[in-house]
Amino acid sequence: MGVLSGYRVIELAGIGPGPMCAMLLSDMGADVLRIDRVADAGLGIAMDQKYSLLNRGRRSVAFDLKKPEAIEAVLKLVEKADALIEGFRPGVTERLGLGPDHCLKRNPRLIYGRMTGWGQEGPLAHAAGHDINYIALSGALHSFGRKGDAPVPPLNLVGDFGGGALYLALGVVAGLLEAQKSGKGQVVDAAMVDGAASLMTAIYGMHGSGFWNNERGDNILDTGAHYYEVYETKDGKYVSIGSIEGKFYAELLEKSGLKGQELPHQQDRQKWPAMKERLKTIFRSKTRDEWCKIMEGSDICFAPVLNMDEAPKHPHNKHRGTFIEEGGVTQPGPAPRFSRTPSKIQRPPAKPGEHTEEALRDWGFANSDLETLRKSGAIPKPA
Repeated sequence: MGVLSGYRVIELAGIGPGPMCAMLLSDMGADVLRIDRVADAGLGIAMDQKYSLLNRGRRSVAFDLKKPEAIEAVLKLVEKADALIEGFRPGVTERLGLGPDHCLKRNPRLIYGRMTGWGQEGPLAHAAGHDINYIALSGALHSFGRKGDAPVPPLNLVGDFGGGALYLALGVVAGLLEAQKSGKGQVVDAAMVDGAASLMTAIYGMHGSGFWNNERGDNILDTGAHYYEVYETKDGKYVSIGSIEGKFYAELLEKSGLKGQELPHQQDRQKWPAMKERLKTIFRSKTRDEWCKIMEGSDICFAPVLNMDEAPKHPHNKHRGTFIEEGGVTQPGPAPRFSRTPSKIQRPPAKPGEHTEEALRDWGFANSDLETLRKSGAIPKPA
């Protein structure tokens, strides 16, 4: 029984951050019902459905949202839900008849979570965009990359998943908590540009103080410093070093063989490039595994740089169960962890519309309701 067990959430199907938010809520025990479009039923994407891991944990109902009967059916589901999440451009759900006003009228306690890139209003609100654009506008993208090189997008982790999915999940859960006190629902406006900016709060603080400059790859955390860097090893692999604090830096000097030599002060920025060259030479003298034997588990702040085949096999990750195998697919397990109400993956990723009639019955639809929906074309007829 997960920490969110007993809560019911409707997910209007989308891509990226919306599904990840729904996955997180489901892993924590919520009954999340994914509303897919009839046109998508059975189509999926190029890869096998079992690898669509962001869709894990919940059932899928397929509706033709162009049919008024389908809209009414979704509103009936809303009456029984605690929250709804959607990721359309501003105004789309309003035009469908599923906007916040429509839904809160049917269920005044509903938490209505909205995921967009630019937010519900503003000059760019209706423009198309992706993670790379939202983190560019927030000041985050400019900060990723090496000195003299172009910015490097950090996958789509900062906008879609960090600034989007996690902030929407936090907003929904916070809204549910507040609704228990007030008895009233509300709208959560989770914009990825806002979330990405929020993730940069500490960096903006350092920038304001003059400690962080706009020169990419010239600061303490962006590969400017020799003690916070990735180094290539003799076998062409890599290790990561994060020896920021003085006592950790002292251990780096000891285990790298630099202790006792004439060295500049750790924070002498003018000497960072020269120190980096010395460490590059040192780390290229041994293989990654050899450095692991010397440094792993120490207070250097060290870890090997693992690829996605290697990471699940690392002893620490295996001990923690950080990765699990579910349905024959190795994948990250639920996070965070709870001592009394553990999270779990409730079911494998569903095909669009796989549970239409089963789930609707569980949410209170009678057989006669299903027959009406079938005849109107609001839901597909059973194969």
